[in-house]
Amino acid sequence: MSNEEKLLIGPRLRRFRTNLGLTQTRMAEDLGISTSYLNLMERNQRAMSAKVLLRMAEIYDFDLATFSGKSDAHLVAEIFQTFKDPVFKNTPLSKNEAEDLVNTSPNAARALLQLYSRHRDQAKRDATVVADRDKVELLEQSVEAVEAVREFIHSQRNFFPRLDAAAEALSRELTPNRHEPHIGLTQRLKDKHDISVRIVPIDVMPQMLRYFDRHSRRINLSELLPQSGRRFQLAFQIGMLEHRDLIDEIVGKAKLPGREAEGLARTNLANYFAAATAMPYSRFLKEAEQTRYDLELLSFRFGTSFEQTAHRLTTLQKPDARGIPFFFVRLDMAGNVSKRYSAGRFHFSKFGGACPLWNIHECFQTPGRVHTQIIQLPDETTYFSIAKMIQRSDGTHDNPAQKLAIGLGCDITYAPRLVYAKKYNLENPQPTPIGINCYLCERQHCRQRAYAPLNKTLQFDERARGMSLFRFEE
Repeated sequence: MSNEEKLLIGPRLRRFRTNLGLTQTRMAEDLGISTSYLNLMERNQRAMSAKVLLRMAEIYDFDLATFSGKSDAHLVAEIFQTFKDPVFKNTPLSKNEAEDLVNTSPNAARALLQLYSRHRDQAKRDATVVADRDKVELLEQSVEAVEAVREFIHSQRNFFPRLDAAAEALSRELTPNRHEPHIGLTQRLKDKHDISVRIVPIDVMPQMLRYFDRHSRRINLSELLPQSGRRFQLAFQIGMLEHRDLIDEIVGKAKLPGREAEGLARTNLANYFAAATAMPYSRFLKEAEQTRYDLELLSFRFGTSFEQTAHRLTTLQKPDARGIPFFFVRLDMAGNVSKRYSAGRFHFSKFGGACPLWNIHECFQTPGRVHTQIIQLPDETTYFSIAKMIQRSDGTHDNPAQKLAIGLGCDITYAPRLVYAKKYNLENPQPTPIGINCYLCERQHCRQRAYAPLNKTLQFDERARGMSLFRFEE
């Protein structure tokens, strides 16, 4: 942000001051400005200059994104998306109004989303006639658990510093076996926990990749796991054995809805520890910057899979040593989203698949090739996207391995730091316009549209056939 840029952030400034327990007089003294000027800024009658904002960041030690609005962009997008539901057709909300609501009262905005989510869930229950009610309730609990854990991880920006520190310490202890980390991990389990590791045939463990037998003090790993997978599973188990108290503490503070969500969160955090052990923060960030985020090269250097490497890149959010804020998504061949994280502002829909104009879908046609694309959402935010198809290693002749597409991307402003962007004219990019998904996209005449927007009235003309079957009011 330049020194000339100004911000109208009165409600956010007032909320920040009151959270610190400061009076206007005290904060004005800290910043070297008059109390009346601070009062005018809090009432949005004066804009905040970049000079004052930088002074605040220096004194109170906070992330500038807190006041630039980027940290609330996801919440604004969710509110804006919610008001596109037909239930709000008589009370439309503009993007500016959504921003005003989040700026003035983010807690009220979150409460509104929770209320809407419950309304939507109840509507689904009311519209569903199923004989076995117990199965329906179990499904609802599972969906709620997954969404709750996703929201919790997003609220932490997919960054857990205490787990990172613990994993980095373990990685340093394993340094003598850096080029053969599986040996170091196996020895750690034996020396510290008296646990042995055995690779077992698929016949012995046909439906499982890892099993910890507490009675025999042995971890069984499937022969189908590659070396990167074996190391990951061993590090996961070490995390659960040595840092269970820390993981439970983090889960407890999250206030998740029920044991299902807590169990899923615990697994996610142990996975986080495993990835941080294989790719310790400081060294991984340094190598990522030096290689210009070459995922395939990083995978070779750290002995990790493409997916593990891509996922780890979304977690580099340490305040004094940040990487590029990437988003991450994993799709199957039917377009179902099975994993999604965002350290940046990219907004994922809670229902429906990804836009077919996003070339992540093309990965399945060209296995092994990295696809790149500049994409633009309807709100005109532009991103650089990287995608590649991967194939699970746990397949056999009778049971072929699952094929998945991994998507990684960041705001276009970070693209010059990527090795993949060399062939693009970033000064004058030509982005592909995409939507969040068809239900929420309002772009007319899209050849790939599968559904009409939820908040639009369809129009049909028997005399004409457009590029898309779905025409609707502007």
